[in-house]
Amino acid sequence: MTAVVPGSFDPFTLGHLDLVRRAQRLFGRVLVAVGRNAAKDYLFSAEERLELARVSCVGLPGVAVLPMTGLLVDFCRAHDVDVIVKGARSGRDFEAELGMAQMNASLAGVETVVAPASPAWGFVSSGLVRQVARGGASVEEYVPVAVFDYWRRAGHADAAAESN
Repeated sequence: MTAVVPGSFDPFTLGHLDLVRRAQRLFGRVLVAVGRNAAKDYLFSAEERLELARVSCVGLPGVAVLPMTGLLVDFCRAHDVDVIVKGARSGRDFEAELGMAQMNASLAGVETVVAPASPAWGFVSSGLVRQVARGGASVEEYVPVAVFDYWRRAGHADAAAESN
């Protein structure tokens, strides 16, 4: 069975990595689809987000990271995806995912599994990580090592402030 974990991943966090690992254990083959949401203003370019997701998933058997343009259902059709896996940190996240899941099922017959966030990562979001970094605090404990190292080298915003 092939699952897709879609997102914009700006940046790819340890919460994202946890969801990918859990999806891999459940479904075997996982495609991490790095897309673009027109409503978002990105810190990292599409190429950076794709590469950071790739290096974060290195060593995970059955996991591939691919770019996604257009509709998720079109990506699912093109890659023979059986199920979409989304994470939910709260009831609000679940409510937001519900309508999308129903639309995706209507358009392409693809099912969605919404997994509750692991307790360790339930408070972590890409937006919050960016906000913390811009405030000058370290985000090292919230992102994979490769993401932290890249972020620091690239000097994004006040970026990943040096560890204390």
